[in-house]
Amino acid sequence: MSDVQSTAIGAGTRLWQFVVVLQGAQIGQDCNICSHCLIEDDVVVGDRVTVKSGVQLWDGMRVGNDVFIGPNASFTNGSFSRSQQKPEKCLVTTIHDGASIGAGAVILPGVEIGSKAMVVAGAVVTRSVPPNAVVEGSPAKIVGYVDAARNEVSEMVSTKPVVGATSTRVQGVTLHHMPRIPDIRGSLTVGEFDRSVPFAVKRYFMVFEVPSMETRGEHAHRKCHQFLICVRGSCVVVADDGFNRQEFLLDKPDVGLHLAPMVWGIQYKYSADAVLLVFASHYYESTDYIRDYSEFQSKVTQSELHSNS
Repeated sequence: MSDVQSTAIGAGTRLWQFVVVLQGAQIGQDCNICSHCLIEDDVVVGDRVTVKSGVQLWDGMRVGNDVFIGPNASFTNGSFSRSQQKPEKCLVTTIHDGASIGAGAVILPGVEIGSKAMVVAGAVVTRSVPPNAVVEGSPAKIVGYVDAARNEVSEMVSTKPVVGATSTRVQGVTLHHMPRIPDIRGSLTVGEFDRSVPFAVKRYFMVFEVPSMETRGEHAHRKCHQFLICVRGSCVVVADDGFNRQEFLLDKPDVGLHLAPMVWGIQYKYSADAVLLVFASHYYESTDYIRDYSEFQSKVTQSELHSNS
């Protein structure tokens, strides 16, 4: 027996026993709402969504298409609730297309879970999760990215120690091994602009003292090339061309990573002593940045269609 008051439920959607759906709720097509779930009035659920048993979707929830919500995942829509005191406006929590929420995860109000992101079971999400990120722990932090091949730098360097550039799975991204000269007095590594660094350099910047749970980058450039060297400590770089995604551990000062324009770049897992040196082909221009991943994907798709036409 279920209590379904809404008529805005798409074709093919299945509601199991003991489900309560209030009048204003909107549920898309081909969804699977399992037993003992509650969906309040101001809730929008997309198509092909799975909501497992024991989940309550409170006012302010926005769930995209192809989302998975595991059993007993918990959502809230207010930070300071009081008994019988309804807030004037609930905080909006958004789960974007293709995201997955693991069993027993807790999602605090007002956050966004990016497209295809994965929240591991039992995680406590206190701030928004970027697209494709994998988060775990309490508070949740990024521990990986979906479909990103990992630990490729060390393997490439060990199997290809010859100085020069190595191609990667990601279009516009090359791995560069610079000369390393060990000496009793210390070691030296050297690179040359327009040679080791495959473009003319107009700017550099350094990133350091980054807390271990923080993520940097999360953007693409329209025109600017970048060349990244972790001169001290280590960090991980995720490169994404819109079709392929690869993860690189930078932990040697004689290894550089070239990111061409229209490559989405992310840096995370900084060691406490990490210093990341970045050479850039252009002076800083705010208009050169694409900071929204969906916009980046759209432009990549348009470019691909144009090149094939």
